[in-house]
Amino acid sequence: MNAQSQNIVNTPSRIRAHALGNEAPELANYQNEPPQMESGAVGKSGYLRLGFEKRGHRSELTDMERRVPSLVQRALYWDEEMPELPCVTMISTSGCILQGDRLATDVNVGPGACGHVTTQSATKVHSMNANYASQIQHFRVEENGYLEFMPDPLIPHRDSRFITDTQIKIHPTATAIYCEVLMSGRKYHHVDERFGFDVYSSRVRAENLEGKELFVEKYVLEPKHESLDAIGVMQTFDVFGNVVLLTPQEHHDRIVERIPALFDMQAGLASGVTRLPNQCGLIFKVLGNDSGEVKAQIREFWKVAREEILGRTLQPQFLWR
Repeated sequence: MNAQSQNIVNTPSRIRAHALGNEAPELANYQNEPPQMESGAVGKSGYLRLGFEKRGHRSELTDMERRVPSLVQRALYWDEEMPELPCVTMISTSGCILQGDRLATDVNVGPGACGHVTTQSATKVHSMNANYASQIQHFRVEENGYLEFMPDPLIPHRDSRFITDTQIKIHPTATAIYCEVLMSGRKYHHVDERFGFDVYSSRVRAENLEGKELFVEKYVLEPKHESLDAIGVMQTFDVFGNVVLLTPQEHHDRIVERIPALFDMQAGLASGVTRLPNQCGLIFKVLGNDSGEVKAQIREFWKVAREEILGRTLQPQFLWR
């Protein structure tokens, strides 16, 4: 193994991805190793490193590293409203997340640069009879940088266990919009698929570049131990969208004024925006019964954020999205 490969193997995020589930009490009962291939083995320890830098009139993907099953090919410039924005699609060569997978992603946005990261399709977490899957995500956005992380929904299958930990380090002048959408499962596949997963654990933490904590949000869902249909949790909804917007305080009031609260049980939608601690940004949450409607609500919030922060809008949605 050469020195470069050794450095990739030993990146802090990959080491953390392997240790994450060992430290989580919600996964204490799922430490048995898969009989087929041990957790974190070659092919089950994915890694992506993406680096965006401003070059002339546009930003470019200037740094990229990948290890299976995680894959990125190249940046494209398909956003006609922001032609300087490099858009990157994350791909899984295995097509899904399996028991024993350990995944890590590092995304760095340099001073004045911008980047958009998404996924090829919904992320499916397959059923498990041993162990769990873990994911670490590290984002760093430098002075006047701009990052959009807008993946497709995550679908946890019956008996799956998934833990994800996201850290965002951001300069006070920078903007990062981070999205996650969780579905209840393959509710049309089997009666036990709706909220049939064992554990879904998510933590999102933001801090400035000097390490001062800005906010932390963590939730652990164990639907077999406590129903998620309770009032104040999912309340019979099937899809949960969570969008964190970290941006300078000068933008907050204008965005909040344009995003009214919504609660319509007949339409199957509920959404609202609130302020994060330390004047670091906003958080938008939406519940729905249809993933398309939830994504439409998120897209509207994303559109408003772009318009108020950058003075740009979103291009029309692709027909196949």
